[in-house]
Amino acid sequence: MPTPRFLTLDDVAEILNVSWSQAYALVRRRELIAIQIGGRGQWRVEVDELERFIERKYAEARAGAVPAPDEVAPEAAPDDPDADSVSDTVDAAPARGRRARR
Repeated sequence: MPTPRFLTLDDVAEILNVSWSQAYALVRRRELIAIQIGGRGQWRVEVDELERFIERKYAEARAGAVPAPDEVAPEAAPDDPDADSVSDTVDAAPARGRRARR
């Protein structure tokens, strides 16, 4: 049987040893290029594209690349008097998946 040209997100998740949600997030962020087949979210990743993605990640790791600024939460400078503490920021954030109580 010939090697398939395309992989499902389940296949990608298994190969990368991540969850389906993490594989889908890579596609949503366009870190991993995929095509959508049909209208029901049937994503396919070409085997060669997955290999290129893996090679890019290894190249970034070798270069000690830092994530892009929009991928990392900004941190306040330690001597910034106007910066909120981490605990203030966490307390002010609404709970995910639940309505805030009023």
